[in-house]
Amino acid sequence: MATVTKYSTQAGTRYEVRHRTPSNGSTRKRGFTTKRDAQAYAAQVEVAKQTGAFVQASSGRATVGSLGPAWVERQKAHVKPSGWRSYESAWRVHCEPRWGSVPLNRVKYTEVQAWVAELSVTKGPVVVQTAHSVLARILDDAVRDRLLAVNPARGVKLPRKVRKPNVYLTHDQVEALATEAGHYRSLVLLLSYTGLRWGEAAGLRVADVNFLKRRILVHENAVTVGSVVHVGTLKGHKHREVPLPVFVADELARTCVGKSRDELLWASRSGGHLGPPASKESWLSGAVERCRKADPTFPRITAHLLRHCAASFAVSAGANVKVVQRLLGHSSAGMTLDVYADLFDSDLDSVADALDASVSKTRPKQEPQATPSTGSVG
Repeated sequence: MATVTKYSTQAGTRYEVRHRTPSNGSTRKRGFTTKRDAQAYAAQVEVAKQTGAFVQASSGRATVGSLGPAWVERQKAHVKPSGWRSYESAWRVHCEPRWGSVPLNRVKYTEVQAWVAELSVTKGPVVVQTAHSVLARILDDAVRDRLLAVNPARGVKLPRKVRKPNVYLTHDQVEALATEAGHYRSLVLLLSYTGLRWGEAAGLRVADVNFLKRRILVHENAVTVGSVVHVGTLKGHKHREVPLPVFVADELARTCVGKSRDELLWASRSGGHLGPPASKESWLSGAVERCRKADPTFPRITAHLLRHCAASFAVSAGANVKVVQRLLGHSSAGMTLDVYADLFDSDLDSVADALDASVSKTRPKQEPQATPSTGSVG
């Protein structure tokens, strides 16, 4: 139990509270001007110990910088390499310079909000959200370890990411792009009609294509982080099968000619996994520029944006949101709707038309009413 004792100072009588910590150590807090305040604090301490909410005052003296690097390192165990790199960069570039030397108990909600606002002036919403997430999750761990009572970074208002309008190609535009891609014709068609992510397509081997069932087993993801290719599981950690249209299967069959079952469908010059065509000098950028030269209205498309085309083609062919979700490998139908809500706008009219058709079959037909006379009354 906590004990309250008084002592004398030049300013007068003061009170001290002594109590034991959950680890059975002894600590004290001095400076209470009244016995009632000291007793109230002692009661709070005992309740906090009983409920598991006790935080020793000295624990908050540890700095954010003393916890940050260890937190970043721990994320390697359960985060994809690309995700880990974004966390590491956010900590090193944005969090550590501002918060590294700040004691945990000196981190204030208003100061975190001001930091977010300052970042938002020069950085995009995704960068700001990632930086805040890193700081907040470090402080979450501090709360769990009883170094802090509450997390001052939670509840901070963050900038919203404004989603750009999706870009879609027509069937003719996909064909033109595939033709200009030359050696990578089958890859353009695969991305445009199956919705594979780039890393999923880069990880495909001949044995992954079942030409009899016209299916592709997607189970490997080859993601380039910096200059290193990391091969691992899919984004959702679940394998999936993707259907192949006949014309895409035919193009893939041509790509597989002369390759063994274990060979990559598309390999780099060194024989390894093909990296994303992100540079302006890549084969895809060259194909897009040739298409734009022939047709100035041709969109500036990237490998990832071809994934949007697959969603568009699937919906126009009658696929519902659950089918599109499975095709693209989204974690939920809600995510699919968030990204491709514009593709399902026509469903609103379809629902109204279907209801009208159903009700008209059951309701008796009514004769049209005569238009009331508007003549003057004599």
